[in-house]
Amino acid sequence: EEDAAVWRSHVSARYRRLDYGAASLCAVAVRGEWGSSRLEQKVTNYFQEKIQEKQSCWVPSLNDVPLHYLKPNSLVRFRCMVQDMFDPEYYMGVYETVNHSNNARALHLGKYRDVADCTPQQEVDINSSRTVAAERQTFYCVPVPGESSWVKEISFASASPVSPSTSYVPNRHKRSYDDDDEHTATPREQHTGNASPNLDVSGLNIPKRQEMESQKKLQEIAPVSSSPLNLNFPLPDEKGPACLVKVYENWDSFKVNDVLEVYGVLLVEPTLSTINEDRDSLSACLDPADSMDTLEEQRVHSPPTSLVPRIHAIIVQKMHHINPLIPNSVCESDESKQCLASFMAELSSVRSELLGFLTHAMLGDSLAAEYLIFHLISTVYARRDVLPLGKFSLNLSGCPRNGIFTQQLYRVVQQLVPASYYLPMTIENMNSLRFIPQKDYTANRLLSGILQLSSNTSLLVDETLLEQGQLDTTGVRNVTALGNVITWQKVDYDFSYHQMEFPCNINVLVTSEGRSLLSPDCQVHLKPQLMPPNIEQYMGALLSTVQPSLLNKFRIYLSLLRLMDYSISEDVTKSVEDDFVDMRKDDPQSMSADDLHRLLLVARLLSLSSGHRSLSRERWHKAKQLESQRRSRLQEQKHFSGNEL
Repeated sequence: EEDAAVWRSHVSARYRRLDYGAASLCAVAVRGEWGSSRLEQKVTNYFQEKIQEKQSCWVPSLNDVPLHYLKPNSLVRFRCMVQDMFDPEYYMGVYETVNHSNNARALHLGKYRDVADCTPQQEVDINSSRTVAAERQTFYCVPVPGESSWVKEISFASASPVSPSTSYVPNRHKRSYDDDDEHTATPREQHTGNASPNLDVSGLNIPKRQEMESQKKLQEIAPVSSSPLNLNFPLPDEKGPACLVKVYENWDSFKVNDVLEVYGVLLVEPTLSTINEDRDSLSACLDPADSMDTLEEQRVHSPPTSLVPRIHAIIVQKMHHINPLIPNSVCESDESKQCLASFMAELSSVRSELLGFLTHAMLGDSLAAEYLIFHLISTVYARRDVLPLGKFSLNLSGCPRNGIFTQQLYRVVQQLVPASYYLPMTIENMNSLRFIPQKDYTANRLLSGILQLSSNTSLLVDETLLEQGQLDTTGVRNVTALGNVITWQKVDYDFSYHQMEFPCNINVLVTSEGRSLLSPDCQVHLKPQLMPPNIEQYMGALLSTVQPSLLNKFRIYLSLLRLMDYSISEDVTKSVEDDFVDMRKDDPQSMSADDLHRLLLVARLLSLSSGHRSLSRERWHKAKQLESQRRSRLQEQKHFSGNEL
């Protein structure tokens, strides 16, 4: 009964402030048929049901709403990528307070909190035998790298408007350097208005009072970091909030680079900054020589909540894709299956429209447009030992130099895929940018790199900007990393003393004047049928003529086909084997094992692009024709230029 009373108090005081289904939560809290673990499950189930009922749009999102518009201790959601995982964190799941005025004792819950909530008369009894320690995992999360603007617009088009929060105004006073001689309150007193303690649930109890001599000594010893906090976004010029997401269950099912949809309690606690400053100062005072690494790690792992807010997760969903036009799991609900069947009925016409659209983008080259469709719907669907199956990196050769065509092509790709990034392959970029994530042991964090991308991100590498120059050690390492992504779909993260392989699923499109240096899976030489005088105006006009409804169909088409299953029947397998033997019989050099693998992959992508989940003889022959045209074009260009492409 005592545990139940604790949970009743916790729910009424905590969840009433979520402003979302508070009445139902309070009803759950007073039924009295539960222990603490059962109530936890009821809370999770309640929000899970609301999300399934499509009421999640009423929950404000950190991706859309500025932090200062949101109320602390309210329910929020956040679509993000796990950039780093910190060490497990121990906290007081249940703690006991003592009231100094009457010595009354009370139990409190520490879940979904960073700082113990005490009245001025209460103090946490850290030696209480009733204290229960618990464990949670902290993820450092950033917005999905390279997320397209249309994803944000569609995702939050139906979200309810949020007004600036006026319910939380911390009493923080600023003073100039001229006021140093005047007596001012300590930061904690400024925030709380009194000298009552706020206990960091996950750490050290800070004393109420410190003598002036000690304060002066700490100020002299404690180092002050003037460098701005690096939010550690993988891509340059990324915007959006970074968050520390605290997960209470099933954290082993998530890994670095997973894309998550988090629903949880938003914590913005200025008190944490004060507590961390005091802890750092005390550490420096006790052992200044050994505290530097600790201070840097503390600065990274406990940044100001105004810059990196905390979200205490109630529900964490792993996202299979981030396209807001289709459900996360397309085959789970009856409604999703019905929508899928409806779209499949018009898939053929959508493919035809998309092929025409991309043909214009490819300057009238329909063959290049076909292979671009194959590239855009490709994905790693399985791995056999070290070989990733399903990847289809594409080299579009014959592109004009100076990068203008590639930049405009990227505008088109951006409008079709949920996440993408344009990488100008210049000597300066290759020598200066960090492609591979690197472990910083001083701060105990993973420094992000350009290749730390979420699954199914489109990476467009522009080789047309590559000029003569010298690659240094960093440049060679970056080129090798790009090659590993293309060939093995992996990135070897740098942990200083060893390399650690992280599998990835990145669609790499390389544009080049001749054959690419990176050796993608397939090369298609661009054969323009028209050459507009102004590529930028041409592509802009092309994008403006497409109706938004048709553009959304293109987006659904490309995302949906990545999720479809595919198989080959025994009869067709036998026909493929016979064809391979016949081709090798006529000319052993005409068809290698790699050529057969590419042909099978083209046949797979051709079938899926037509809405078919299995390979037929007709589509097999169509794939052979496409490959024959592609290879013939390469031979023609080879003879025309006199150089190997």
